[in-house]
Amino acid sequence: MPVRPNIEGIDSPDILRRALIDAQYLADSELATAIYLALALGKPLLLEGMPGVGKTEAAKALGGVLGRQVVRLQCFEGIDAAAALYEWNYPRQMLAIRQAGDDYINIYEDSFLLARPLLLALQSPAQTLLLIDEIDRSDHEFEAFLLEFLSDFSISIPETGTVRASQPPVVVLTSNRTRDLHEALRRRCVYHWIDYPDPVQEAEIVMTRASSVVRETADAVVAAVGRLRAEPLNKPPGIAETVEWAEAATLLQRLGAQWPDAFRRAIGVAVKDHDDLVYVADRLASVIPGEAA
Repeated sequence: MPVRPNIEGIDSPDILRRALIDAQYLADSELATAIYLALALGKPLLLEGMPGVGKTEAAKALGGVLGRQVVRLQCFEGIDAAAALYEWNYPRQMLAIRQAGDDYINIYEDSFLLARPLLLALQSPAQTLLLIDEIDRSDHEFEAFLLEFLSDFSISIPETGTVRASQPPVVVLTSNRTRDLHEALRRRCVYHWIDYPDPVQEAEIVMTRASSVVRETADAVVAAVGRLRAEPLNKPPGIAETVEWAEAATLLQRLGAQWPDAFRRAIGVAVKDHDDLVYVADRLASVIPGEAA
């Protein structure tokens, strides 16, 4: 199958990986290959993984690499088609009718239409990247609706007609795997599982995202986070928490706190659940040793 002509000069997975690194997203070769294939084949990309491993950040970094605005559809329990497609601005329509008096007015002009993420992506497929975030939080009915949308990339608006994308937009879906997605949706996408990075890569991420952190602190916080993730926590710290914990500990050190105490005092930056904080309170000595590694 020929490569799509509109993948913005990304000629190989290696070129894409280097571009993502330049955008401060340290993608491995497997992720870069999955993204490249999704672009080249014109298929949506489905990224699954635990919360906090960088799925949403991957989509944002890709948008930056491609020079596209990221249009985000945040899924939630009970989300329906109206929240994803469009709505008519009824208050503005009523006001326009009153102001028009006896004159005719078309209340179904585009100026009265409130475009939601899916419609926005169809209207500007070459300028946007559609991020469908945490699709597993929606129900099966909404998932079926999205599957239909991803099949033909069109929206029917009864009052005005059908809006169809001139070309398939770039689409990234993410899932925390809180429930199984339908097999038909998986088959439509290029799939990739994002795991927690290994300690060396995670320390590199800390150094990339937090320029004020020294390597010794980065290595120490990555080791501590690794121990926390091995505990049965409700909300294990993600990569963002690793970066923030390193930044917070560095800040407290600059204010005079010593190495282990700085990490312990900043624990609320890494652990953000009350039950988890209670659980690790008696384990901090093993999670954060008294000396840096």
